Amino acid sequence: MAYAAKNYDHLKGGALKGFSDSQLEQHFTLYKGYIAKLNEIEEKLAVADNSKPNYSFNEYSELKRREAVPFNGSFLHELYFENLGANATLSPVLLKAMEAQGGKEKILADLKAAALCGPGWALLTRNHRDGKLHTYFIAEHHLGLPIEQDILLVLDSWEHAFMVDYGIKRPDYINAFMENINWGEVSRRFAK
Repeated sequence: MAYAAKNYDHLKGGALKGFSDSQLEQHFTLYKGYIAKLNEIEEKLAVADNSKPNYSFNEYSELKRREAVPFNGSFLHELYFENLGANATLSPVLLKAMEAQGGKEKILADLKAAALCGPGWALLTRNHRDGKLHTYFIAEHHLGLPIEQDILLVLDSWEHAFMVDYGIKRPDYINAFMENINWGEVSRRFAK
C-alpha cells in the first residue's frame, strides 16, 4: 500500500496569522518528501533479503533502521498541520484536564519551553499510565518518541517550519503557532 500525502492548502491564503503561503508551501513540500521516502523504503523492504541482517551493514538492516524516520516524519507533520487553524473551541473535558494540572496557560508555557529546547518537536500528550497531560521534547522524530501516549498537540520546532517567515527567531514563530492552534482538533484527539 502506498501512502498518499494529504492536502493542507486550506491553511494558505491568510488562514493562519503569521504564516506566509511561501513558508507553508515549503513545509508541505518537505512533508511530501517524507511520504515519498516512506513509500520508497516500503517498496524496497517488500523485496529485500532479510535472511542475513546484521549490525555492521546489510541492505535490509539499513532499511529497517531508517524506516521510522519517514514514517514518524510523515505522520507527525500530518498531526501538526491538522492542529493548525485558529479554532478557539476547547472542549470542557480537555479544559478540565488542563485545569487539574495548573491550567491551560501553564501547560502552554511548558509546551513553549519544550519547543525552545532545540530543533525538533514539542508534544502535548495524555499519558496512558497516569492519565495526565505531559509535554515532551524530541530532537528527532525517530528517536525518543514516548510510548503509551495519546498525541494531542504537535509543534514542529525545526527551522524548516519557520525560517522563511521568522529567520532564526524561533520564539516569535512559537508565539504565532500558539495563536493558530485548532483547539477543536486537539479536543477531538483528547475525546478519542
